[in-house]
Amino acid sequence: MNAKARERVRCAWARNELAIRYHDEEWGVPVHDDRRLFEFLVLEGAQAGLSWDTILKKRENYRAAFDGFDPERIARYDRRKVGQLLVDPGIVRNRLKIASAVQNARGLLKVRDQVGSFDRYIWQFVNGRPRTNAWKSLHQVPPRTEQSDAMSKDLRQRGFNFVGSTICYAFMQAVGW
Repeated sequence: MNAKARERVRCAWARNELAIRYHDEEWGVPVHDDRRLFEFLVLEGAQAGLSWDTILKKRENYRAAFDGFDPERIARYDRRKVGQLLVDPGIVRNRLKIASAVQNARGLLKVRDQVGSFDRYIWQFVNGRPRTNAWKSLHQVPPRTEQSDAMSKDLRQRGFNFVGSTICYAFMQAVGW
Protein backbone atom coordinates (compact mmCIF):
# COMPACT_ATOMS: atom_id res chain seq x y z
CA MET A 1 0.00 0.00 0.00
CA ASN A 2 1.41 3.40 -0.92
CA ALA A 3 1.54 6.44 1.38
CA LYS A 4 -1.41 8.07 -0.36
CA ALA A 5 -3.64 5.05 0.31
CA ARG A 6 -2.66 5.08 4.00
CA GLU A 7 -3.57 8.74 4.45
CA ARG A 8 -6.52 9.40 6.70
CA VAL A 9 -9.63 10.59 4.91
CA ARG A 10 -10.79 13.87 6.42
CA CYS A 11 -13.65 16.25 5.91
CA ALA A 12 -12.76 19.25 3.80
CA TRP A 13 -13.17 21.64 6.75
CA ALA A 14 -10.23 20.07 8.62
CA ARG A 15 -7.54 22.27 7.08
CA ASN A 16 -5.28 23.39 9.92
CA GLU A 17 -3.50 21.60 12.77
CA LEU A 18 -6.13 22.39 15.40
CA ALA A 19 -9.04 21.40 13.14
CA ILE A 20 -7.25 18.23 11.99
CA ARG A 21 -6.61 17.15 15.59
CA TYR A 22 -10.24 17.89 16.50
CA HIS A 23 -11.48 16.00 13.43
CA ASP A 24 -9.29 12.98 14.04
CA GLU A 25 -9.71 12.69 17.81
CA GLU A 26 -13.15 14.07 18.72
CA TRP A 27 -15.53 14.94 15.92
CA GLY A 28 -18.06 12.21 15.31
CA VAL A 29 -17.08 10.18 18.38
CA PRO A 30 -20.21 9.36 20.41
CA VAL A 31 -20.42 11.45 23.58
CA HIS A 32 -22.51 10.30 26.55
CA ASP A 33 -21.27 12.61 29.30
CA ASP A 34 -23.71 15.39 30.22
CA ARG A 35 -20.99 17.97 30.80
CA ARG A 36 -19.27 17.26 27.46
CA LEU A 37 -22.62 17.32 25.67
CA PHE A 38 -23.32 20.69 27.27
CA GLU A 39 -19.88 21.95 26.21
CA PHE A 40 -20.61 21.06 22.60
CA LEU A 41 -24.06 22.65 22.76
CA VAL A 42 -22.62 25.91 24.12
CA LEU A 43 -19.76 25.94 21.60
CA GLU A 44 -22.05 25.22 18.65
CA GLY A 45 -24.29 28.09 19.76
CA ALA A 46 -21.27 30.38 20.13
CA GLN A 47 -20.17 29.42 16.63
CA ALA A 48 -23.37 30.77 15.01
CA GLY A 49 -22.27 33.27 12.38
CA LEU A 50 -18.59 32.50 12.92
CA SER A 51 -16.17 29.84 11.77
CA TRP A 52 -15.61 26.66 13.75
CA ASP A 53 -11.88 27.48 13.66
CA THR A 54 -12.61 30.64 15.67
CA ILE A 55 -14.36 28.58 18.35
CA LEU A 56 -11.69 25.87 18.40
CA LYS A 57 -9.04 28.52 19.01
CA LYS A 58 -11.06 29.87 21.94
CA ARG A 59 -12.13 26.50 23.34
CA GLU A 60 -9.68 26.36 26.25
CA ASN A 61 -10.61 29.93 27.15
CA TYR A 62 -14.28 28.89 27.13
CA ARG A 63 -13.53 25.99 29.45
CA ALA A 64 -11.84 28.35 31.92
CA ALA A 65 -14.40 31.15 31.61
CA PHE A 66 -17.39 28.79 31.90
CA ASP A 67 -16.13 26.74 34.86
CA GLY A 68 -15.38 23.63 32.83
CA PHE A 69 -18.93 23.71 31.44
CA ASP A 70 -20.36 22.69 34.80
CA PRO A 71 -24.10 23.30 34.25
CA GLU A 72 -24.81 23.62 38.00
CA ARG A 73 -22.34 26.49 38.31
CA ILE A 74 -23.31 28.16 35.04
CA ALA A 75 -27.02 28.02 35.95
CA ARG A 76 -26.18 30.23 38.97
CA TYR A 77 -24.36 32.92 36.99
CA ASP A 78 -25.63 36.35 37.86
CA ARG A 79 -25.42 39.74 36.18
CA ARG A 80 -21.94 40.33 37.65
CA LYS A 81 -20.55 37.08 36.22
CA VAL A 82 -22.15 37.75 32.83
CA GLY A 83 -20.53 41.19 32.91
CA GLN A 84 -17.14 39.57 33.50
CA LEU A 85 -17.69 37.25 30.55
CA LEU A 86 -18.65 40.16 28.31
CA VAL A 87 -15.18 41.66 28.72
CA ASP A 88 -13.25 38.38 28.45
CA PRO A 89 -11.26 38.57 25.19
CA GLY A 90 -10.75 34.80 25.24
CA ILE A 91 -14.37 34.05 24.31
CA VAL A 92 -16.95 35.40 21.88
CA ARG A 93 -18.24 38.46 23.74
CA ASN A 94 -21.81 38.40 22.56
CA ARG A 95 -24.40 39.15 25.23
CA LEU A 96 -27.06 36.91 23.68
CA LYS A 97 -24.71 33.95 23.31
CA ILE A 98 -23.47 34.27 26.88
CA ALA A 99 -27.01 34.61 28.24
CA SER A 100 -27.93 31.57 26.16
CA ALA A 101 -25.26 29.46 27.87
CA VAL A 102 -26.74 30.40 31.26
CA GLN A 103 -30.31 29.79 30.14
CA ASN A 104 -29.36 26.47 28.53
CA ALA A 105 -27.56 25.34 31.69
CA ARG A 106 -30.80 25.90 33.59
CA GLY A 107 -32.70 24.02 30.91
CA LEU A 108 -30.26 21.12 31.04
CA LEU A 109 -30.74 20.82 34.80
CA LYS A 110 -34.54 20.68 34.33
CA VAL A 111 -34.18 18.04 31.61
CA ARG A 112 -31.89 16.03 33.82
CA ASP A 113 -34.40 16.21 36.68
CA GLN A 114 -37.21 15.07 34.37
CA VAL A 115 -35.41 12.41 32.31
CA GLY A 116 -32.47 11.34 34.47
CA SER A 117 -29.70 12.63 32.22
CA PHE A 118 -29.18 15.06 29.39
CA ASP A 119 -27.48 12.20 27.56
CA ARG A 120 -30.64 10.08 27.60
CA TYR A 121 -32.73 13.03 26.46
CA ILE A 122 -30.43 14.07 23.60
CA TRP A 123 -29.80 10.60 22.21
CA GLN A 124 -33.54 9.86 22.01
CA PHE A 125 -33.68 11.88 18.80
CA VAL A 126 -31.68 9.15 17.03
CA ASN A 127 -33.07 6.23 19.04
CA GLY A 128 -29.81 6.00 20.97
CA ARG A 129 -27.77 4.92 17.94
CA PRO A 130 -25.20 6.84 15.89
CA ARG A 131 -26.04 7.39 12.25
CA THR A 132 -23.45 6.75 9.58
CA ASN A 133 -23.42 9.01 6.56
CA ALA A 134 -21.20 8.69 3.51
CA TRP A 135 -21.21 12.16 2.02
CA LYS A 136 -18.79 12.50 -0.88
CA SER A 137 -18.57 16.28 -0.65
CA LEU A 138 -19.52 19.15 1.63
CA HIS A 139 -22.21 20.11 -0.87
CA GLN A 140 -24.10 16.89 -0.09
CA VAL A 141 -24.27 17.54 3.65
CA PRO A 142 -27.66 19.01 4.48
CA PRO A 143 -27.80 22.00 6.82
CA ARG A 144 -30.42 20.21 8.92
CA THR A 145 -32.31 16.94 9.16
CA GLU A 146 -35.66 15.69 10.39
CA GLN A 147 -33.94 14.71 13.66
CA SER A 148 -32.27 18.10 14.11
CA ASP A 149 -35.62 19.79 13.40
CA ALA A 150 -37.25 17.67 16.13
CA MET A 151 -34.42 18.31 18.59
CA SER A 152 -34.46 22.05 17.93
CA LYS A 153 -38.21 22.27 18.36
CA ASP A 154 -38.18 20.31 21.62
CA LEU A 155 -35.21 22.21 23.07
CA ARG A 156 -36.86 25.55 22.27
CA GLN A 157 -40.10 24.39 23.89
CA ARG A 158 -38.03 23.64 27.00
CA GLY A 159 -36.63 27.18 27.04
CA PHE A 160 -33.25 26.60 25.37
CA ASN A 161 -32.01 29.09 22.80
CA PHE A 162 -29.32 29.27 20.13
CA VAL A 163 -30.55 25.79 19.24
CA GLY A 164 -31.90 26.22 15.72
CA SER A 165 -32.01 23.16 13.53
CA THR A 166 -28.70 23.92 11.79
CA ILE A 167 -26.94 24.37 15.14
CA CYS A 168 -28.53 21.14 16.38
CA TYR A 169 -27.36 19.26 13.29
CA ALA A 170 -23.78 20.52 13.74
CA PHE A 171 -24.03 19.50 17.41
CA MET A 172 -25.35 16.05 16.42
CA GLN A 173 -22.44 15.49 14.04
CA ALA A 174 -19.89 16.68 16.60
CA VAL A 175 -21.13 14.35 19.35
CA GLY A 176 -21.21 11.27 17.16
CA TRP A 177 -24.62 10.96 15.59
